[in-house]
Amino acid sequence: MKKGWIALSAMAAFYVTASASDALIEQAKKAGLKPIPENKSELYRVIDNPKNPITSAKVRLGKKLYFDPRLSKSGLISCNTCHNLATGGVDGVDAATGHKWTANPHHLNSPTVYNAVFAQKQFWDGRSPDLEDQAQGPIQAAPEMAATKEHVEKVIRSIPEYVKAFKHAYDDPKFVPTFKDVADVIAVFERTLVTPSRYDKFLNGCDKALSQEEKEGLKIFIDKGCASCHNGIALGGTMQPFPVAGTYKYANVGDFKGDKNGMVKTPTLRNILETRPYFHNGAVWNIEEAIEIMAETQLGTKLSKDEVKKIKAFFGALTGKKPHVSYPILPASNEKTPHPSLD
Repeated sequence: MKKGWIALSAMAAFYVTASASDALIEQAKKAGLKPIPENKSELYRVIDNPKNPITSAKVRLGKKLYFDPRLSKSGLISCNTCHNLATGGVDGVDAATGHKWTANPHHLNSPTVYNAVFAQKQFWDGRSPDLEDQAQGPIQAAPEMAATKEHVEKVIRSIPEYVKAFKHAYDDPKFVPTFKDVADVIAVFERTLVTPSRYDKFLNGCDKALSQEEKEGLKIFIDKGCASCHNGIALGGTMQPFPVAGTYKYANVGDFKGDKNGMVKTPTLRNILETRPYFHNGAVWNIEEAIEIMAETQLGTKLSKDEVKKIKAFFGALTGKKPHVSYPILPASNEKTPHPSLD
């Protein structure tokens, strides 16, 4: 009889837990939170760009170019320099540092490239609508890769293996790659850099995917209003006013004030524990301090230490599985390839 009561009690506890989880999932979805699609075809519908369709040939070529430092003026800096796929898709410094060891003049931090495809806008001021447009910027920016379009085209066209790869990727034997084509295939590769996590499994109905503390953190995250900006698949990626309810205590670090309307792109929270330092100016290194600042600055509220601890625990569930990326062997330069310049 005693065993029977134990079994019934366990069963009742299971149903209470499952019911609570179902209610939390429903609350999350009502708050605008969305999982990364589990189905591959559904995922590709979300991450693909009809104007620049994803193909395996473009992904392979874009991957090589993402890692190729010869696209930069110095021959030393690649996309992976500031968006290192081994370190959360960021460089781990407070201000992006590029050509001639130049820090970003506005003291802007490098956002992660992982899951950037889910963002509605690119760059902190949202000036690019998609990854294709965004990829053109850093290559040409003086404090970053400092290259010209002509330099990039000369590099690519001087290397027969790249010319052949572009002809194959675009199924055109007469194809002559341009600067835009280089940015386009890099963007295609970046579109595949998505990181599904335990959080996604939970939203897709797997109760055991999150611990009790993580679930409590998710509920606090929703109840306090964090999800009003950090929502969608990206848990961010839209333009929002900053600051709203209070003064950002590190506003004097750099001179960035957002776009012309004072709007700033909300960073993704996916893999947030791997992408310190935080904020547009990289002024905060401790995630608990970042959580406290956001509550006070954006929501006009002060969180308890326990609430901060539980939100941090929830953030741990956002650490996703990275796609396997092996470092590519790049085709050799030759006498026609432009020489690097440190000037």
